Amino acid sequence: MNRGFAVAANVKSDVIAAAAREADRAGYTSFWVNHPGPFDGLASLAAAAKESQRIALGIGVIPLHTRGPASIVEGVRTHALPLDRLWLGVGSPNPKSLDRVREGVATLRRELKTQLVVAALGPKMCRLAGEIADGVLFNWLTPEHAKASAALVREGAQAAKRPAPRMFAYVRLAMGPGAAERVTKEGARYAAVPAYQANFDRMGVKPETTAIVADAPGDVARALARWNGVVDEVVLRALPADEGVESTLALLRAATP
Repeated sequence: MNRGFAVAANVKSDVIAAAAREADRAGYTSFWVNHPGPFDGLASLAAAAKESQRIALGIGVIPLHTRGPASIVEGVRTHALPLDRLWLGVGSPNPKSLDRVREGVATLRRELKTQLVVAALGPKMCRLAGEIADGVLFNWLTPEHAKASAALVREGAQAAKRPAPRMFAYVRLAMGPGAAERVTKEGARYAAVPAYQANFDRMGVKPETTAIVADAPGDVARALARWNGVVDEVVLRALPADEGVESTLALLRAATP
């Protein structure tokens, strides 16, 4: 199982630069940022691209209902993102999420020769991701539920007579004093979104049970063992103790492959 590392796109530029450099050198296979509302995750990913050479670059994900395909294409080109390393993630809430994602991916595929990722929570989106995407990004799932979601993705791929996409899972990682509180706070923010709350209800768990809360680096490896054989790549989404470089790098080093 490969490992990726992810930070928030709106953290300081020196944090993104340092994390991308170290992830590239440490054997991670991908480095990700999100796209938080009006903040441009593509610009943050461009900063990571300048500090790395081999690592894949992911954005997880751009909401198509607030930023359409034409704007995404323009952003990718403006920031000169390396298409051969890019995992370009998109998603959409209801209503009409399936239609919006299907049409958005088709447009992006015509315009950009890169790998397209679909964020999938519910069963229908999982099957659609299998039909049309190069990668699928799971988020806030337990390993057990991720395994069930992966099976739905494969069903969609089989129906479309194409290979299954690469499967990624965002897993929150916090360590040290206050780690549990950080995860709980982040989980509550997502639970306020109806689609995520519905997914937590389907799983029958609280958001924080999907995360890794560690006292020390040794706890991280033990927690990651639960993901063996579930997905192709676990992406550790950092919830550091503070906004500084060292707090983020401590998480990166704790989860180094």
